[in-house]
Amino acid sequence: MNIGNINFGPHPLFLAPMEDVTDIGFRHLCKRFGAAMVYTEFVSADALVRSVQATMNKLTIADDERPVGIQIYGRDPATMAEAARIVEEAHPDVIDLNFGCPVKKVAGKGAGAGLLRNIPLMLDIARAVVDAVHTPVTAKTRLGWDKNDLIIPQLAEQLQDCGIQALTIHGRTRSQMYQGEADWTLIGEVKRNPRITIPIIGNGDIATPEQARRAFEEYGVDAVMIGRATFGQPWIFAKIAHFIETNRLEELLTTDDKIDLLEELLRINVERIDEKRGIIHTRRHLAATPVFKGIPDFRPTRIRMLRAETLDELLAILEECRTLVKTYHQNNE
Repeated sequence: MNIGNINFGPHPLFLAPMEDVTDIGFRHLCKRFGAAMVYTEFVSADALVRSVQATMNKLTIADDERPVGIQIYGRDPATMAEAARIVEEAHPDVIDLNFGCPVKKVAGKGAGAGLLRNIPLMLDIARAVVDAVHTPVTAKTRLGWDKNDLIIPQLAEQLQDCGIQALTIHGRTRSQMYQGEADWTLIGEVKRNPRITIPIIGNGDIATPEQARRAFEEYGVDAVMIGRATFGQPWIFAKIAHFIETNRLEELLTTDDKIDLLEELLRINVERIDEKRGIIHTRRHLAATPVFKGIPDFRPTRIRMLRAETLDELLAILEECRTLVKTYHQNNE
C-alpha cells in the first residue's frame, strides 16, 4: 500500500486522529509499538487561519514519529485551502480532511460529518485543498448522514476524482455517532469497486486482533485505522501485528511493562503540559486501560486513581495497582 511516495507494506495499522488523545506523547508510544501511520489531533481551519496559538501548537510533529498526518476540518473551501498551506509548513507526510467528525460542535456547524449533507461543498473543499498544496491529501468520512442516505460508494469515487490520494471510511453514519456496531459491508463494497484505485482504510470497532485480521481478509481494506481501542493500551498495534503475522494470540508485554508504559505516558504529559493538566489529560487512558480489567473489588482504587491530583500521589496508586494485578494473576494461574 502506498500514499504518495510512502510505502506502508502489507497490513498497516494506523492510529486514528482523536481530539485530546493523539498528542505527540501518545503518538510516540503508538509508533514505538508499530503504528504505521499516526495522526495529530484534528485542527480547526478557522483557528489556523486566525493563528490561534493553542491550535498552532497541535501542528508540532517530530521526525521520529513519521509518517505522520495532520487532519483539518472546516466548511469553507478558501479557508480550508489556506489552512492546508499553513499545515504544509509543518511538513506532515499527509494532510487529511475531516469529513467524518459527528460531534455537534463540528457537524452541527456544517463541518466534519456535517458535509455529508452538502456533497457539492465537500467536493469543492477537497478540490481546493488538493490544488493548494503539494503534500498528499487524504480524507476520512462516514457511510452517509443516516441509514437512508448511505452514499459512500458514490462519494468515494467523487473524492478520488477530486485528487484525494487515500480514503478512510468509518463504518457508521453520522446519525449513529459512536453507537451500535460499525457496518463494514459498504467499506468492502467500496474497496471492490474496480473504479477505485486509491487505498481504502477501514475504521470502526477494531478492538481485537481477530477483528483487524477479518477487516483485511474479508473486506480487503488496504489499512486498518484504530481509534478508541488504543486508549490506555498503545501496545495494541504490536499485539495485532503479531497475530496477523503468526496467527498466535500472545501477550507480548508483562503487566509490569504495561504499567510502566502508563506511568511513562503520565510523566510525558506532566512534563509537556503541567502537573494538574497532565494528570487530567492522562485520566482517559487510566480509565480505559484493560490492564486492571477483572480485578475484584478494584472500584475504590480506580476512584482514587482517577481523583489523584499530584504526580507523586498518582504514581503511588499505580504502584498499588501493580501489586493488586500481580496478586490477582498469581491467584488465577
